[in-house]
Amino acid sequence: MSQGHTITIEKSEQHVRVVHDGQVLAETDRPLVLRETGSPVRYYLPAEDVRLDLLTPSETHTVCPFKGTASYWSLPNAADLVWAYPDPKADVAEIKDHYCFYDVDVS
Repeated sequence: MSQGHTITIEKSEQHVRVVHDGQVLAETDRPLVLRETGSPVRYYLPAEDVRLDLLTPSETHTVCPFKGTASYWSLPNAADLVWAYPDPKADVAEIKDHYCFYDVDVS
């Protein structure tokens, strides 16, 4: 990590729910909470708690110098709604097999 840039990941028991156009896309009580310098708090949800059957892989890929290469998934009316790091860097290995959405409800 570069000086001043930190990423922390902690297990949580918060209830996280993702709804898009009235349809539940994901719901979990075991998210990983990722805090990264300069970024909003992100919730990474286990693959088993995400409706992957509703999502279509996207052509989009982005590279984070700290986390690795992200792959994206879309809905018909929402491009690149969710992302994951299939092969994350060692420092953030626990986010493997977890998916992150832009908009989540946390309770």
